[in-house]
Amino acid sequence: MTRSEQVPLAQLGFETVAVHAGYDPDPVHGSVMPPIVLATTFAQPEPGKPKLFDYSRSGNPTRAALEACLAALEGGTRGFAFASGCAAATTLLHTLKPGDHVISGDDVYGGTYRLFERVMKPFGVTASFVDLRELTALEAAIRPETKLLWFETPTNPTLKLADIALLSQLARARGVRVVVDNTFASPVLQRPLELGADVVLHSTTKYINGHSDVVGGALVTSDEGLIEQLAFLQNAMGGVPSPMDCYLVLRGIRTLPVRMERHVRTAGELAQRLLRDRRVTRVHYPGLPEHPQHELAKRQMKGGGGMLTLELGCDLDGSRRFLQALRLFTLAESLGGVESLAEHPALMTHASIPKEHRQTLGIGDSLVRLSVGLEHEDDLWNDLDRALAAATEGRGARRPHARPCRRRPRAT
Repeated sequence: MTRSEQVPLAQLGFETVAVHAGYDPDPVHGSVMPPIVLATTFAQPEPGKPKLFDYSRSGNPTRAALEACLAALEGGTRGFAFASGCAAATTLLHTLKPGDHVISGDDVYGGTYRLFERVMKPFGVTASFVDLRELTALEAAIRPETKLLWFETPTNPTLKLADIALLSQLARARGVRVVVDNTFASPVLQRPLELGADVVLHSTTKYINGHSDVVGGALVTSDEGLIEQLAFLQNAMGGVPSPMDCYLVLRGIRTLPVRMERHVRTAGELAQRLLRDRRVTRVHYPGLPEHPQHELAKRQMKGGGGMLTLELGCDLDGSRRFLQALRLFTLAESLGGVESLAEHPALMTHASIPKEHRQTLGIGDSLVRLSVGLEHEDDLWNDLDRALAAATEGRGARRPHARPCRRRPRAT
């Protein structure tokens, strides 16, 4: 009898599931962690009758352990692991056909926007980008050919929220599947399937792995029809991770709950300090009571997350000075690792989005995104304080008192 048969995962706390889901100790050798099975092919006792696996693109023991663990974390029936978040998204979009339509949140990762506009559009799959805080805008965008409602919450990089339960209810009534990119929150803070979503997407590169040493992606769903499609496409398209990468992501998952607790605590403290700093004009962080969607954050999240975005009281040159003056926050793309990172969305992660669209979203020259790591909060604050001084150097009087993020007027 396996451990999961002795104690059903549904009866266990999230921290316990993160440590134990997906793998029981090896009955032969007793290995506590899943072995890294590097084999590309597997012996078959009879022609065309493999035991469990026949070829590692189609399935691999290490990947199977990771996929079972991911499904347990998100409360889904089946998990699928991929070589990157973009590979996961691309595979999911191949469940569509020419003429189909996707509604996307307007504030999405630049790579997602690029995938919709420059990869899928030439194949006849179109996308509309909508501010999902405005239900009337969403309802107006739904067409008979709309198949997916796709969004991040919190969004990247302005940390807007989408009401998963409400949007899922509305989409379900129109026969539209809901895809939630849960990368920023992780299943520690938010479980979209429980709120009515059909599919959860992750870049496992980020918080799931948490150590900035693996690129990966994942999809989790309980939709049986979609499970069949994704299983076929995962094998047919072949965007799968290596066994070594699967092992490393599994290793990272074991500490995910304790890492997220520290990320949230430190990010919340830094957000409060930045909110009081006159050199900052705006702070975006769902955990702040001043955030316009803070009540929604409290309903569907278990914490504000480890990401925060600030707008500096300076121009592009000042933003450059700020980023180049940082010593503990590394200037780099990506997020969710144990180390703190800083980046400039307009020049880096969202450069593929047209400037006019970026400006409509509030992704301007003064916007800086921070991924708060596990370092001591005072050390991180001292680093930010020094960088803020460099950003405002030679610019005279200090800026007006910082204000929380507010909803920007819709573009006309």
